[in-house]
Amino acid sequence: MECDHCFVWGSPHSSGTMSIERVRSILRQARDVPSIEWIYFEGGEPFLHYPLLVQAVTESHEAGFKVGIVTNAYWATSVADALLWLQPLAGRISDFSVSSDLFHSDQPSSPESENAAVAARRLGMPVGIISVRDDTLMYRGRAAEKLVHGRIHHPWERFSTCPHENLAEPGRVHVDPFGNIHICQGIVVGNLFNAELKRICDEYDPATHPIAGPIVREGPAGLVRHHRLPIDDEYVDACHLCYSARVALRERDSEFLVPDQMYGRFARRD
Repeated sequence: MECDHCFVWGSPHSSGTMSIERVRSILRQARDVPSIEWIYFEGGEPFLHYPLLVQAVTESHEAGFKVGIVTNAYWATSVADALLWLQPLAGRISDFSVSSDLFHSDQPSSPESENAAVAARRLGMPVGIISVRDDTLMYRGRAAEKLVHGRIHHPWERFSTCPHENLAEPGRVHVDPFGNIHICQGIVVGNLFNAELKRICDEYDPATHPIAGPIVREGPAGLVRHHRLPIDDEYVDACHLCYSARVALRERDSEFLVPDQMYGRFARRD
């Protein structure tokens, strides 16, 4: 699937899948950062790599982390089938979140999401439903290209704060299949396959980071001013301006705005 609202441009054209060796490297490094309590498996869709997911969840749980999964539940074609998929994860999941809305289905609540929720509850998993609506939509990633037309736009100068992420003191980070550490999808602070995660966290200085610094000080509008970026006059929300500014900044080959597919640029497959 290629959901129109997807932050990370999830797509059949995406590349990069974590091996179990890389998952183990990430878990080993995460244990060295005492503030990390949770490991989440997200996507795209993590159940597309089911054997790897089961093993990674098992090892994360055994390492002492709380474990969460976010899924669109495409696999839950019946409650009986959903039970088969979820049984190997029972007792290891502390949060099971199912996406169910008109971005993922032609119904507000898909039959697959309902089947998955029923099965998860039978297995004792805490279940949450994620429903994206127009009033909760963030216009970044694919949404910044697919969903902004016809929406109310505002002068870019008004977006002087980041309403969604605390980039000064991040409460979470995202790891992509290539080892990049994102403090917000598409804003990178290092690569844990090249340097230890603890060192990356310890050395992160938002004041000097060329992307996070201006955003912390003046929001996405500060990013535009700091780098003197060519932009339009109006945007739908802060994420729309921030993402558009980063796309423009990538023309200068910023090492902090990777990988390409996070910005809708996919390598050709022969």
